[in-house]
Formats: sequence, structure tokens, C-alpha cells
Amino acid sequence: MPEFPLLLAPMEDVSDPPFRYVCKQYGADLMYTEFISSEGLIRDAIKSRKKLDIFDYERPIGIQIFGGDEEAMALSAKIVDATNPDLLDINFGCPVKKVVCKGAGAGVLKDIDLMIRLTTAVVKSTRLPVTVKTRLGWDDSSINIMEVAERLQDVGVQALTIHGRTRAQMYKGEARWEHIAQVKNNPRIKIPIFGNGDIVSPEKALEYKNRYGVDGIMIGRAAIGYPWIFNEIKHFFKTGEHLPAPTIQNRVEVCKAHLLKSVEWKGDRLGTIEMRSHYGNYFRGIPNFKESRTKLVSLLSSSEILEVLDEVSRIYEEV
Repeated sequence: MPEFPLLLAPMEDVSDPPFRYVCKQYGADLMYTEFISSEGLIRDAIKSRKKLDIFDYERPIGIQIFGGDEEAMALSAKIVDATNPDLLDINFGCPVKKVVCKGAGAGVLKDIDLMIRLTTAVVKSTRLPVTVKTRLGWDDSSINIMEVAERLQDVGVQALTIHGRTRAQMYKGEARWEHIAQVKNNPRIKIPIFGNGDIVSPEKALEYKNRYGVDGIMIGRAAIGYPWIFNEIKHFFKTGEHLPAPTIQNRVEVCKAHLLKSVEWKGDRLGTIEMRSHYGNYFRGIPNFKESRTKLVSLLSSSEILEVLDEVSRIYEEV
């Protein structure tokens, strides 16, 4: 890992191996799987087990789990341990209602004692370094991230990623990095603190790095359809200058690589279906793209989709 790593956030239905592949190619230093239900792993649920797939070219890679039951979290940690990732991450930040209602993800922010018990159970059940991703608190009246950080460190967590919003904010409003900086500047805190939220450009990444003093930055939504952001940030850090924006041909090339990895991992039909949500992001802002996008999201054969992408490249050859 470099001195100041750029992390790819674990995003449900996004951060699968094909997506991680293209992000790794363009500068992501540490990546995580989509979050995996501890109870799903124990039940041997196919979808949960599939999310354990990791590949050597992705390293260092962390597997992220979530849950609200100590025994289930401990057992799932043992299962994760056997797949040999580089670390195990616990999700205490997902704000989605179906997760929170199960007393997991950001739902645990209402009960810090439970969070510590869950974390302790995981730490004791694995040989892997354990890290945590969480939020500032449940809402503005219960921002408890300083207590959370100290107690997590005390039970053996090796690093902490903080999303600068409360659960009540979901993904709205501005991420409040001043709270992340307070944790980083706490003399009791010795573990790395990574910041997450609203990093959408090289300028903002450098500004937040300097202003808040974090040990690294996690990038999520800004990387969807735009894996170039990692190398763009690194180049800006070194030179203060921008890399040239990706051309249409660059976008087509990376989109193809993503598609082929998706088909390789999931099979032709499912691989092409699950790519549909990515085309709009890869070609965001391209004029008169609607007709091509309609073709891309309606075809079920990767060979036909590749032909459409070649057509896109030809149409915009001089752009």
C-alpha cells in the first residue's frame, strides 16, 4: 500500500469482481467486496457465497460482512477466514432500511455496546486483520463517532473508515469531514483513519487530504462508470495537473473489459443483464447516446453488445 492509499468503497450490486477489476487497473489501492450477510453465509445462500469470490490480481482485498447476531458474525468470520482475503471488514454503516431493520449495518449505531460485542466476536474468530466502516452516528442528536472509534480500537480493530454522514442523512446533504478529523486528531487513536463521502474530483481529494489529515480516502459513487478517478487523483497529488479526460475510445475499451469480466464471472446471460446499469455511467454526458444505450440494455448476447460498443467507437471516432 502507498503512504496515502485510495480505497474503493464496498457498494451493494456494484463492487463485484468485474467492477473491481477495472478499478484496480486504474489505480485503486485497496478494494472490498460487496457486503455479505453473515446469516446468508451460514445458511450457505448461493448469492452470499458467490460474493466471497476474490482473485489474486485484486490484492490487497478485504471481504466485508454485516449482521446483528454475535454467533452468526463469529461463524461467518471463520468462513471468510478460509477464503484467505487480506482483511475482514465489518459494515456498521449501510443505511438501507432492509439492513437496518435487521439490527445490522447502520442499525447498530443505536446500540454501541452491541457493536462492540459483534466486533469482539469477529476479532476473536479470525486470524485476519479486522477493520470497520461506519458513519458518524444515527442522527444529529447521537453523533458518537469518537466513542465508537476509541472502543473499536480497544477491542482490536486495525483501521476505521468513516463516512461523514449520519444514518438519518442517508446519502443526502454534505459529508461532514470535520468529525472525521476530530477522530484522527484524538491522541488516543493510533489506528489508520480513512475518510469517505463526497470525493468527486482530484481537487477535492487533495483539499480534504490536506485539511482533514486522514490516512487515506475511500471513493464510492464517483468511481461508478469512471474508474479513471483513482489515477487522476494520484497524478494531481504528484503534479498539481490533470490527466487528459478519457476519450470515447477509452470509455469503450474499459466498458468492454468490464463486460467481458462480467460474462466470464457470471455467464453470458446474467453477465450481460447485470452490466446494464453501468452503460449510462460509462457514457454519461455523451451527446445523442440514447439510441446506443437502448441497444446496449436490450441485448442479451455479449457478442452483439461488443458490436454496438464498436459502433459507438466509430460514431465518436473524432470526439
